[in-house]
Amino acid sequence: MEYQRFMPEGWNINGSNITKEQLTNAMSTGEILQGKVKKCDQNYNLYLEFGDNITGIIPREEVEAVNVDETGFPKPNICMSKVNKYVQFKVKDIDSRNNFILSRKDVGNEALNWITNDLQEGMVVNGIVKSIQPYGAFVEIGGGIVGLLHIEDISIARIKTPAERLNIGQKINIMIKCIDKKLERVILTYKELLGTWEENVKDFEEGKTVTGIAREIEKSKNGIFVELKPNLVGMAEYKDGIEYGQNVDVYIKKIIPDKKKIKLLFV
Repeated sequence: MEYQRFMPEGWNINGSNITKEQLTNAMSTGEILQGKVKKCDQNYNLYLEFGDNITGIIPREEVEAVNVDETGFPKPNICMSKVNKYVQFKVKDIDSRNNFILSRKDVGNEALNWITNDLQEGMVVNGIVKSIQPYGAFVEIGGGIVGLLHIEDISIARIKTPAERLNIGQKINIMIKCIDKKLERVILTYKELLGTWEENVKDFEEGKTVTGIAREIEKSKNGIFVELKPNLVGMAEYKDGIEYGQNVDVYIKKIIPDKKKIKLLFV
């Protein structure tokens, strides 16, 4: 299967080292830029600094397009959580003090339109891990739009926590698994990008000894699943003293392609 890395048209996000000329140009072109929030004031306006005494302000009403309360404003904790974080924005205006007035909300609305009109299941998009929970990870895919990556969709090899694979702030390519456009909810998957069983098993041969990671132990203690690659797991006979997450040496006894199984022996 061919995968498509995707980012909405015009979303060539720049870093935080932005000049006054770039900000001015972005005001007329609608280009999306990115900068780091330095502080949140008592009215929950956000401030970004770009160097050379250039300041950008995101008024509270322009902070969020997604996570807003019944008044249409983002909750205070949403604003505070942006401090020391990178955010994407558009440039709306320049005030009387030559501060640039910015909007994260406009980027969010554009992202919502992207989800409604352009985003499709099977697309591979750029993402940033924003939060890790026991049941999965939340990954931002643009403009404040966050999708859920369930733990079972991270890899074929079963893991106890997403933190075994991902870190907060990590940039990853992620696949769109399904979209609920009515609820504007996106479910993501990662394991499809780690190769098929056939692709992964090519690196292994019967009769070889390799190192893997002990994963699940069958309840009946008939065997222990061993991760050879995130998307490739074999079964070894049960052995006392083997613990979850332990590096183990295993002998490849049999590879059974038609059943997609690998039989292993602990060395």
